[in-house]
Amino acid sequence: MSAGVSIEDSRWLADLAGLSDVESITPMEGGWDNSNNLLKLTDGGLFVLKIWHAQRNLTGVDAVINRQIHVERNGIPTSVPIQLTDGERYAVRDGVAWTLLPYVEGGHLSSDPVALESLGETMARMHEIPLVDYFPRDYRMGWILFESMYEAAGVEAQWPEFLVQLKRQAEELRGDIPEDLPEGVLHGDLFPDNVLGGAAVTAIIDFEEAWIGPRAFDLVMAFVGFGWQDGVPRQECWGALLNGYESVSPLTESEKEALPALYRYATLSIAAWRYWKHVMSEPDPMLAERYLEMVDRLGVEFEF
Repeated sequence: MSAGVSIEDSRWLADLAGLSDVESITPMEGGWDNSNNLLKLTDGGLFVLKIWHAQRNLTGVDAVINRQIHVERNGIPTSVPIQLTDGERYAVRDGVAWTLLPYVEGGHLSSDPVALESLGETMARMHEIPLVDYFPRDYRMGWILFESMYEAAGVEAQWPEFLVQLKRQAEELRGDIPEDLPEGVLHGDLFPDNVLGGAAVTAIIDFEEAWIGPRAFDLVMAFVGFGWQDGVPRQECWGALLNGYESVSPLTESEKEALPALYRYATLSIAAWRYWKHVMSEPDPMLAERYLEMVDRLGVEFEF
């Protein structure tokens, strides 16, 4: 049994995909909204069972899957849900989508310079693929989330300190990020649990936060995700990401100038999402202070 998923449940989906019987099911690390479980089949096949708890709107599931198909068709490694025998890429159970994805060997990407150069290069290639409507132009963890949080918090005079600071800093940042920066298809959440491969990228997964926006935003978000250790930013990580990225797509002068503001926006977005998730939306005393990691980082200067 894994997070309410029994081996019988997994066999239901494997049968719909025309696969062999499921021998075992093992919960996997990573992901805060959806559950992921490793299925080992009797014929030796390995698949990841993903249950989309956070996407109750099946139109949203279709959009995310279509993003991954588009990315893969344009040469960016990912793990797309396999087609079931009826041609669909998910089945619905109790109103929730269930998918099976090919298992990618290698674990999560490491943060050593060679691995991060690989991530920078892969990211730059992704930013150059054609823009399509499957990707929104608003960042789900950015400005629109901030506004939702303000509305949910009610009377501004009664807001907690974090929301007061969030609004102040967000208003300052809006004027510091140019609107004409080069755009591309962005992942939006390039943290270690969303990049597989160990020593080099073999797959970028989980495109729920993907959007069309300023390319350099993804670059600094990857630094937020991979570039810190024990509360300290690692210059060698930034250098590796940048070297890999610019081997494909050199930054423009306007992008270089915007890096500090984009970095603050990325960090603030992660802080806001964690606060929204663990304090406001689904209060969890064990995780309620997780946002403070990002708040603390905002007070640390870094030269890009």
